[in-house]
Amino acid sequence: MSVTDTTRGLGRVMTWLGALALLGVLWMVFSDQLERRYNPNRDLVVTPGSGGELVLQRNRLGHYVAPGTINGRPVVFLLDTGATQVSVPAHLGPALGLSPGAPAQVMTANGPVTVRGTAIAELALGPFLVRDVRAHLNPGIGDNQVLLGMSVLKHLEFTQRGDTLILRANGG
Repeated sequence: MSVTDTTRGLGRVMTWLGALALLGVLWMVFSDQLERRYNPNRDLVVTPGSGGELVLQRNRLGHYVAPGTINGRPVVFLLDTGATQVSVPAHLGPALGLSPGAPAQVMTANGPVTVRGTAIAELALGPFLVRDVRAHLNPGIGDNQVLLGMSVLKHLEFTQRGDTLILRANGG
């Protein structure tokens, strides 16, 4: 093997490494862009239990998605006024400290599903803190998104202006 062959081989390796590094950087940038489009509220920093209001931006799909906690553990909520209760993906239950209770049949957008009742000791969304929340563990939800239903949303007032939703503690 000559010096020229060695140099050419090293050049190819460096070209491949450079291309991989460029792909890695592009993946990080576009992944972040896609996450911001899905959850424009992901960087909210609010102290739970501080009262006040929470201002959310609608995502590109027309939904309101926001970070929060269940029993002190971080989750992503999708606000769902069509859901009676908070619906937690069943696979997240153990990590969130939720115990499965009695089975129940519920009707979802995808048809009937058998869920397990559970109780959330503490749920936080922005400045709002709700205790002893009725919920269920839903095996039909495959991702990590928690549907925030009316068992929590009934405690809040909503004002929507354009692509912004303002939530305030319900005065009643």
